[in-house]
Amino acid sequence: MNLQDMMVYRDDTGARTVDRYLMPYEGRVIAVRRHPAVLMVPVGAVVGGLIVCVAAGVISGLLWVWWLWLASLGYLVWKAVAWSLEFFLVTEHRVMLVSGVLNRNVAMMPLAKVTDIALERSVAGRMLGYGEFVMESAGQKQALRNVGFMPYPEQLYLEVSSVIFGVTDWSPD
Repeated sequence: MNLQDMMVYRDDTGARTVDRYLMPYEGRVIAVRRHPAVLMVPVGAVVGGLIVCVAAGVISGLLWVWWLWLASLGYLVWKAVAWSLEFFLVTEHRVMLVSGVLNRNVAMMPLAKVTDIALERSVAGRMLGYGEFVMESAGQKQALRNVGFMPYPEQLYLEVSSVIFGVTDWSPD
């Protein structure tokens, strides 16, 4: 799976969700969901809860512990829905992170304010294929500083950098 497979296209239902946050003169340059590794903690809670519930059911015969496991399963479903509705957007004029299920949050930074962008990758990020963007800006602390769990981080980093800082020549000559 490459970056193009993770991108949101115009015929995608998520594209309509993304487009409502754009100005009439803006076009999407990059629109991508976060890496599915963002769901590792909820999946771990469901698997760990299942193990605990089976052990507690076998040892003590308590059946009410399954309600706790259902709660962790509900948490996983909620996080999966939130993940499916969250987008990282780059237009010609700004960088945005749209998130939230019931309450939509749009964190935005104008491209003119971005002075530097860094890519950080943990060991787990290198193994699973995600990274974190850290954006520095001119002025006060911005709402959009760290964007974690970005898929295909090197390729996406180059594409975002080319939009922010412009591309003069990609040839090695």
